[in-house]
Amino acid sequence: MGLLPHVLHHIGLLAGTALVAGSGGTALFGALGLLASIPMLVRLYHRFGSWAAPALGLLVFAAMFSVSAFVIGPAISGTGTEVPGPVPTVDHTDDHTDPGH
Repeated sequence: MGLLPHVLHHIGLLAGTALVAGSGGTALFGALGLLASIPMLVRLYHRFGSWAAPALGLLVFAAMFSVSAFVIGPAISGTGTEVPGPVPTVDHTDDHTDPGH
């Protein structure tokens, strides 16, 4: 069950862009990962007897998911803020000033 959030994150590559593209897919798999982590969070609560451990677990989950979805994903897919390349221009020289030649 602990691997489920990680595996669900990678399913996005296989399920098709119509279902999981963009912010909708990110929210969908974030919610599925959160639901899949509930049994682990309950075990953490019972083991430590406090909500501090599950809260820390949620913070770690949110941080890892955010880095994966908003930094690593765009970096490997080629989307995001890309610097445009040079714009082609017409080079005029003094030797070719007459368009008839």
